[in-house]
Amino acid sequence: MAELHVMRDDQRPPGKPVRRHLLSIGDLDRDDVERLLATAQSFGKALEREVKKLPTLRGRTIINLFYESSTRTSSSFELAAKRLSADTMSIKSSGSSVDKGESLKDTALTLSAYDPDVIVIRHPQIGAPQLVTRFTDAHVVNAGDGKHQHPTQALLDLYTMQEELGRLEGLHVAIVGDVLHSRVARSNIQALIMVGASVTLVGPPSLMPRGIEAMGCEVTHDIAAIAHADVVYVLRMQKERMEAGSAFLPSLREYTAMWGVTPERLRPGQKVMHPGPMNRGVEIDARVADSSDSLVERQVRSGLVVRMAVLYDLLTHGPVAIPSAVQEVA
Repeated sequence: MAELHVMRDDQRPPGKPVRRHLLSIGDLDRDDVERLLATAQSFGKALEREVKKLPTLRGRTIINLFYESSTRTSSSFELAAKRLSADTMSIKSSGSSVDKGESLKDTALTLSAYDPDVIVIRHPQIGAPQLVTRFTDAHVVNAGDGKHQHPTQALLDLYTMQEELGRLEGLHVAIVGDVLHSRVARSNIQALIMVGASVTLVGPPSLMPRGIEAMGCEVTHDIAAIAHADVVYVLRMQKERMEAGSAFLPSLREYTAMWGVTPERLRPGQKVMHPGPMNRGVEIDARVADSSDSLVERQVRSGLVVRMAVLYDLLTHGPVAIPSAVQEVA
């Protein structure tokens, strides 16, 4: 069975072992995805026990390096490492040497001096995780780089859909909103199409990347199209990534009127997802966010076991063996 992609770096000194990284959904094939989801499911069952901590990664060190604000991703990676008994260190750019002008290269070299096993990085610049792989012997996990990729978000979204709907093959997912600035959308399109789902993008022309249909999805600007989907995946309006004075939208009020996901635009039983944080009353109506068909809280829970699976897979090079791991703590 295939393993996570090996990032071969021509700048790595001779004799250094080649490490596996998770930088993009494109680093995975369908076997990888299915293995990771099965591993996450096994961890989910293990965490139902009274003793939730597993000794699986005891003695390993995982560093979380976040250059952007994060609640769900950073906390779930930290908790995932702790649930697997790894030692963790979390670093935010604010209050660190980054404030003094330290480069990403020097930060990576500094952290590598601690001999970590995994560095998880979120950064506003596309390609930052790839850069870090050049200056560390650790495995690198991309926790979001600019508008590029967010692979573990896509994996947890697939896991949530599979657990809720019982399948991925043949699902129809409508992704609604600010696709232009969304790394989540790009990763999800790749992942969903890989596992046999179909994807329709819905939103204003100004927030739809040119040529994105080449990824294998359909594009429409008519919000009524979400009625045909099994899952409506709502994207956050990323105002912080829109340049001041740009004309992506006349106003948020107009966006809400034309593309906001409201109860009236959904059919009974349709599942709704959102990567968070939500702008209630903008891209999603509060009644939708709090409805019984909302899977938002379930996505957060999925994030823990999926990130446990990713860390385990990178560090053990294979499928999880939960029964033996559970026996050690039973």
